[in-house]
This record gives sequence, C-alpha cells and structure tokens, in this order.
Amino acid sequence: MKLFISTVFAFCILSQVLAQENNRTLPAVELKTTEGKSFNTKDVSNNGKPTIISFWATWCKPCVNELNTLSELYIDWKEETGVNIIAVSIDDSRNTAKVAPFVNGREWEFDILLDANGDFKRAMNVNVIPHTFIINAKNEIVWQHNGYAPGDEKKLIETVREVIAGKEPMQLLQKH
Repeated sequence: MKLFISTVFAFCILSQVLAQENNRTLPAVELKTTEGKSFNTKDVSNNGKPTIISFWATWCKPCVNELNTLSELYIDWKEETGVNIIAVSIDDSRNTAKVAPFVNGREWEFDILLDANGDFKRAMNVNVIPHTFIINAKNEIVWQHNGYAPGDEKKLIETVREVIAGKEPMQLLQKH
C-alpha cells in the first residue's frame, strides 16, 4: 500500500512538472453541445477573462458535487470576475442523451459540452475526474486540479483572481 501511495504521489509530481514545462494552449477538438451543435474548443473565448473547464460525468458523484457547488457560486463569480465555466461531459455515446435532462434538473447555468469519444479528454491528458482547468485570455492552460473536496472552490476562485491580476502561467502552475 505504501508503494502504491508513493507511486501515485510521484506520478502527481511528475504530471505537475510536465505541465509546467509544457505550458500548453487549449487544443482544438470538435465536440457537441447538448443541443447537438458542433463546437470546436479552439473557439473558447471569454472577452479577455478566464474560463474554467471541468471534466465530469453523470455517474461521478464528486463531479456532480463540484458542479453543484460551482453552480451555486457561478452568478456571483461571473459578476465579480467575468469568469466563464464550461462543463465537459465524458459520458459515452450510450449515455449522452441523459446529460441534458441531468443538467436541466440541476439548473446549471454554465455551458455543457459532450466529449462522448473522449477526444478532448485525451488531448487534455485527463485521466481522473473531476479534472478542472483554468484557461487564461490567451487560451493557455494556467492551472489544473483533479478530484473534489468541499472547499476546493475557494482555491479555484482565488486562482481565477490571480489570473485576472496578471500572474504569469508559470507562476500559477508552480504555486499550486
């Protein structure tokens, strides 16, 4: 068990170092909206403000808890910072029809995209969900976090504020 925990810890550290070395821009991947329209991730823009992208699935309880919390805070955050939230469902093609009713039942106000084939998930190197990213105005990935525990949203909004204040992407990745 100790070896497993050590291996996971080492993997997390290595992932963070690689992210720092490869300050990436958002990859261009064709997704669908819940209405069935095509959307290319290269078109993500938010008038110079940051965007939060959260990978989730209907069957993932921590994902739903995170998005419920973000939904409660979204209007205030948007008013304060202008941040936009995009929730990317990784439910497979058998379950994508369930996503829209699931979201509507929770009254989430942010954009929902469907990644039924996992193309965007792979391009973003998402292995564990929930996996949340902050993208700056240049579509650079400046911060990421996986998993969710109550209170994580405080670090998320704090980081959004830092991005708005002009912190460099490398400073954010090294800090977190």
